[in-house]
Amino acid sequence: MSYQMPHQCPVCNHEMKISKLTCTYCSTKIEGEFSSCKFCRLPGEQLIFMEAFIKCRGNIKEVEKELSISYPTVRSRLDSVIEALGYGVDKEKDAENGKGNSSEESLRRQEILEALERGEISAQEATRQMRESNK
Repeated sequence: MSYQMPHQCPVCNHEMKISKLTCTYCSTKIEGEFSSCKFCRLPGEQLIFMEAFIKCRGNIKEVEKELSISYPTVRSRLDSVIEALGYGVDKEKDAENGKGNSSEESLRRQEILEALERGEISAQEATRQMRESNK
């Protein structure tokens, strides 16, 4: 049976290193301290998103269809992957395009849109909540 390697310590939440590699064919073993790749350290949900994103060749409309999520959700998930990989999301560019929000506002708007998408709230309720969050 094959298990996913944990990348964070279950005790202190710090990064874990790979310390032993074994050949599946001849059982050769190598010990040392090895790092995993950045993508390997992404949580499962982000890996699924990245797989769909690559499969759709980065076409956001296709990712929307593939994962049955809205455009803002695709953008939000892509931004979270970019940040998880250690890169900054270009907030200045978003601000120039009239999309500059604090991260707290952005998260709240995202939650509203996702609740609307799941059918938990009506379009009117989503509109009301969005207006309130802009005040």
